[in-house]
Amino acid sequence: MFQRGAFPLCPTDNGLIFMPLTFDLPLSSQLSEVDMILHKATDEILHVELSNFSDPFNKITYSSRMQELQRYIEVHPDLCVIDPLNNIKPVLDRLEIQQILLGLEALKPKGCIIRGPYFLKVGNFNEANMVQKLYEAKLSLPCIVKPQVACGVSDAHKMAIIFDVEDLKNLDVPLPAIIQEYVDHSSTLYKFYSLGEKIFYAVKKSTPNRSILMNLRQGVGPLVFDSLRSLPIANESRHHLDGKSSDNKNKDLNFELVQNAANWLRRVLNLSIFGFDVVVEDKSGDHVIVDVNYLPSFKEVPDDIAIPAFWEAIKNKYENSKNPIS
Repeated sequence: MFQRGAFPLCPTDNGLIFMPLTFDLPLSSQLSEVDMILHKATDEILHVELSNFSDPFNKITYSSRMQELQRYIEVHPDLCVIDPLNNIKPVLDRLEIQQILLGLEALKPKGCIIRGPYFLKVGNFNEANMVQKLYEAKLSLPCIVKPQVACGVSDAHKMAIIFDVEDLKNLDVPLPAIIQEYVDHSSTLYKFYSLGEKIFYAVKKSTPNRSILMNLRQGVGPLVFDSLRSLPIANESRHHLDGKSSDNKNKDLNFELVQNAANWLRRVLNLSIFGFDVVVEDKSGDHVIVDVNYLPSFKEVPDDIAIPAFWEAIKNKYENSKNPIS
């Protein structure tokens, strides 16, 4: 976003002025001049310790400079922060996000539904009765296996597509992990972006259906990949969209359905700026949210659309923080 001119040092059309922080000078003298803080703390994570029975909360270790900023925010609770650090915690944990997405059932849409994928958390790939556990979780092979920690640490994007329970043995994916439903979706992924109350999306090539995956499989064993670098897809093509597409590939997308889900997610997560990925299941038409992330790049959305909406979302967040709705 920086290279796209989203953080100008001169006033924007809606009166915002951005000021970069430097940790070579005291924060107090710099922040005394600002009205709000915009951050991407997920880029400053050093370690995530997942919750357990004795401690139900994930522990996040940030870089020293982020810790310094965190301390300042804690002693200045009236300072507007986009978004509060506690609010981004769910997007760091794939299990927590999956559990949150279960609440989409409350929307009760008519016709096709929107939901999270079926899933199973595992702490050990050699757990007993794995076939039965997959069945009880409504999972059928192939499945995709992801680390529970979603971002901010090494190997968070190391994943695998498994075709047989035997593929789990010695699988090179960090534990604990989430075994997630693999949805046949004709290689079409919808990347949605929520900027305040505005919703945008773009269409991208994605992983192929099961039958094609079987052909991509090299001999026996799982397909292991880094989702940021080597996703097994066909040639990529992008379409810049705003919910009113004439592209035939999008005829099965129910934009209103996803928009309602985006508004629901914004309320539940209490985030101003986030993104999520949707695939449409070929047979059922189910809209499945397969990923949620904080402060994405919006690189698929043209600058003249994304940047003004970005500025508007920031200003609205600030104004609402000063005049909260009762």
